[in-house]
Amino acid sequence: MSKKKTVLIHSNFCRAFTGFGKNKKNILRYLYNTGKYNIVELANGIQWDDAPTKLLPWECRGAMPPPNELEGLTPEEQRSQGYGLKLVDRAIKEFKPDVYIGMEDIWAFNSYNTKPWWNKINTMIWTTLDSLPILPQAVEYAPKVKNYYVWASFAEKAMKEMGYYNVKTLRGSLDTSKFFRFNDEKRQNLRKAHNLSDEYIIGFVFRNQLRKSVPNILDGYKSFREKEPKAKLLLHTHWSEGWDIPRLLKEKDINPENVLTTYVCNKCGIYHISPFKGQGHRCGSCGAEKSVNTTNTGRGVSDAQLNEIYNLMDVYCHPFTSGGQEIPIQEAKLTELVTLVTNYSCGEDSCSEESGGLPLEWSEYREPGTQFIKASTCPLDIARKLEFVHAMGDDERKAMEKKSRQWVIDNFSVEVIGKQLEDIIDEMPPIDYDFESKSPDYNPDYKPKSNYASHEEFIIDIYKNILCDDVDKNSEGLKHWMAQLQAGKSPADIVNYFKNVAIQEKQKCNTPSLEDLLSEDKESKKIAVVIPNSEVDVLLINALLKNLKSQYKKHKLYIFTQPQFYPYIDDNPAVNKLFPYSPAVENQLLMEGVGDHEGYFDMVFYPHATTQKTLSYLHNGPTKHQFSLR
Repeated sequence: MSKKKTVLIHSNFCRAFTGFGKNKKNILRYLYNTGKYNIVELANGIQWDDAPTKLLPWECRGAMPPPNELEGLTPEEQRSQGYGLKLVDRAIKEFKPDVYIGMEDIWAFNSYNTKPWWNKINTMIWTTLDSLPILPQAVEYAPKVKNYYVWASFAEKAMKEMGYYNVKTLRGSLDTSKFFRFNDEKRQNLRKAHNLSDEYIIGFVFRNQLRKSVPNILDGYKSFREKEPKAKLLLHTHWSEGWDIPRLLKEKDINPENVLTTYVCNKCGIYHISPFKGQGHRCGSCGAEKSVNTTNTGRGVSDAQLNEIYNLMDVYCHPFTSGGQEIPIQEAKLTELVTLVTNYSCGEDSCSEESGGLPLEWSEYREPGTQFIKASTCPLDIARKLEFVHAMGDDERKAMEKKSRQWVIDNFSVEVIGKQLEDIIDEMPPIDYDFESKSPDYNPDYKPKSNYASHEEFIIDIYKNILCDDVDKNSEGLKHWMAQLQAGKSPADIVNYFKNVAIQEKQKCNTPSLEDLLSEDKESKKIAVVIPNSEVDVLLINALLKNLKSQYKKHKLYIFTQPQFYPYIDDNPAVNKLFPYSPAVENQLLMEGVGDHEGYFDMVFYPHATTQKTLSYLHNGPTKHQFSLR
């Protein structure tokens, strides 16, 4: 009997109130219940040891480093670390998975293709792509990952038009048992409980982000209400982020009493539907003060409560600029609501005739900076489609509603999506990988051929064989170097550049962590001296180390510099050990400690830096500095 495959699934924490979190929870449960796999969850948004493994049936670790390790990083670097750029390697090494499945937006996997395990184990990216033209990073990854899945067929179609037939659609999963239509009597009783009677309720469930077209639905609702005065709009969202909805209502002269929202108590979890009256109310159920706010990602309603909220609605309208899947659309369909959806991006799937939805017309605009095509949903078409649904006969409407539910069950249920993923995993080959590998197969010694059929073939070859990277005609790197060749740069210069990059990347990958460097000497008093470059700096500082050692006789001296400078300093008797420089050692609070972090050294000197760049006067109490070493 073959051994179970270990499957590492990396995304939002499975208990997060997000689309990725919900999908991950469904998939983890499905795969775990098959009994065929060893399941490991790597959770973005929580720290490694904060994951509640004891409360889950599978192993779980957090992907976010502690705050002290994020000090001094740029916002982009912090975001990458928050998505697990560092700790994913620890998870791979510790759990030795046969399969890695990353479920996030594509930018979460920045630089992952340079990791030593990438495609050495069965690697799968399952991402959301929501706009045209397709994000360049998503295009870059197409030739670099063997198993590439997107949440919407619109994205698969766009990638295939560029020649990427390895990209396939695997939709986000839903637990279809959680959402269903109540009978008419229960729906009426539910309405009475929320002080509603014969109003015509238009619903929109969404995270209050600017890509959700709140101004458009308000304009469409206002036009529709002129013909149907009993219409009310239910915006199930947080009113303290994104769009300033009260201001929009005032600008558009819409009576705020006709626009409802969902309030939920932070303490007892009881919710109610009412017009917006601000935040931080006293709970009428448990009496907690200032605990009632509009629903949000930190404190939302349960699936059972959300199912009730859908059952308060008569029709569901979801206008947006773009989206990866928009799970509320499928949830609404499961409760047998006719859905009006912008006919763009993932909405193309959900407004088709077979889906039981109706398309909303839109006009194109371009997002500043990215130049992505975005949809501005037509308010007049929202009003027209609302009028159409409102005028539908009972039999026609019910047939459409039944079709909506069945379409979601057939295409989005966890049973269907889970089985598709199970088949994908089962078809993945066994792996033979050394989890102790330190770096990708960078090869600065590669000798290119003397002749190539084209410049394009030349660039693709040196990418593959020097940098261990797969590129093609759509890759930005190939386009750049083709332009350089056309501008007169010689192939030899380009090869030398690639070889230097390979040398630098090998050095980075082989640089051990501070924990590994100091694992054999945890008790000694230690001082670090950081000299990133150059050889002149190293020689000058070398002359001061004897004085430094005389001031701190009981401390060991550790020097951080580039390995090529070791010969200038390695014979100094004051030096205990030389370590390769890395940008992490520039963080003085990380090196010396802050808060609960004890640090690695008693003191760190940065003689190359000014006091404005580095807090070189902070040494946990000792008063002598690099400027008073005599």
